[in-house]
Amino acid sequence: MTGNPFQNLSKMLDYLQRYIKARIDTSHHIIQEIALEPLELDGTTDKLTQFIQTERPTFHELTTLLIALAPHLQPDFFTNILREYLPDGGDFPAFGGVKGTNHRGILPTGETVQFVLAGNDLAKRLDVQRLFTAQHWFAQKGILHLEPVREGEPLLSGRLILAPEWLELMTTGQVTAPRFGAQFPAEHLQTGLEWSDLILPETTMNQIREIETWIKHHRTLLDDWGMRHRIKPGYRALFHGPPGTGKTLTANLLGKYTGKEVYRVDLSLVVSKFIGETEKNLSALFEKARDKDWILFFDEADALFGKRTDVRDAHDKYANQEVSYLLQKIEDFPGVSILATNFKANIDDAFVRRFQSLVQFTLPKPAERLAIWQRNLPKAVQLDTDIDLQLIANQYELSGSNIVNIIEYCCLQALAAGHQRITLAHLQAGIRRELVKENKTI
Repeated sequence: MTGNPFQNLSKMLDYLQRYIKARIDTSHHIIQEIALEPLELDGTTDKLTQFIQTERPTFHELTTLLIALAPHLQPDFFTNILREYLPDGGDFPAFGGVKGTNHRGILPTGETVQFVLAGNDLAKRLDVQRLFTAQHWFAQKGILHLEPVREGEPLLSGRLILAPEWLELMTTGQVTAPRFGAQFPAEHLQTGLEWSDLILPETTMNQIREIETWIKHHRTLLDDWGMRHRIKPGYRALFHGPPGTGKTLTANLLGKYTGKEVYRVDLSLVVSKFIGETEKNLSALFEKARDKDWILFFDEADALFGKRTDVRDAHDKYANQEVSYLLQKIEDFPGVSILATNFKANIDDAFVRRFQSLVQFTLPKPAERLAIWQRNLPKAVQLDTDIDLQLIANQYELSGSNIVNIIEYCCLQALAAGHQRITLAHLQAGIRRELVKENKTI
């Protein structure tokens, strides 16, 4: 049975409305029990119903979730309820709630949840506070939280905030990828290549397979085999080696073959010269990624995870504190973090000690370079008979990225000449262009 995908959602909002009215009606009595018929849901396939079936929230947890969801669906949901009891206007402090910047209705707070679930029963009100602790699965899964309040104000007077991803999932049935920018400084990576396109030494590939194994089986290891309390939940790897040797492609392929989204962090948008801003930016990124099962790829990680220095002034002291903070954040992150650098020596030793894998990417050897040439040359093009790829592979120490750039250049030259043949002159010119970039000569 599929049914109307919004039928259960309408039922839940109607039930919440009746429950709140019943609470208001009984709020002046000592006995706080509210008797309503049990909420019965249809067997629809909407995401909210699936969430309830999977997570099996208690009545208090489900009610809290619905209170957070209601104003996103019906902006006047709480206003209309209170208007019945305050037709001439006025305040209802016990109900809680705040006004938004743009929203003209009532936005629920923790106090709203307290009132609806506990009325004026002190013991029950204190029990409701547990819903907003860091240990509750609402916080652990990043579903909802209370907005921080100014010092001295009641903690539960903070606005009840439903995470945007969960709001989108429960209302539209899907979650769109976050938009790259200052608010989310990470670019979604995808690739059309396969493992067979990655030409690496066998020892390097074995290390990469170890990471793939962890991604596929870590939940069994942590939960079914009882290792969650003995080892850190996430996986940290350092990819180090010259540019163009396959570090980014490897991260891409790990995501592709394990069904994980890969995001490359743009450190230029994370690192800030202002004290505290770098930590704030990185904390927001990790918080966003915490429960998404993503792979975070930090390219040119030296900028963020570099060595600590001797303290000569206040700036050095702050820089060292920043590195220590980052160390803690990356160690606590439950997903996969891959740091990439051209020089392993540039990464602070404290980070290196906490990596499960240190994967070295080296410039390809002649046999590997030949395989890269052969793998990347389009089938539609022909090589002049005076081109010996084995000789080229032996003679020129090029990275995989160099070789792909040369092939692209040669193909464009062939197309410009109106044929499908790569000449030795094209090839030598392409090689020269790449070597010049690295201050080498042909």
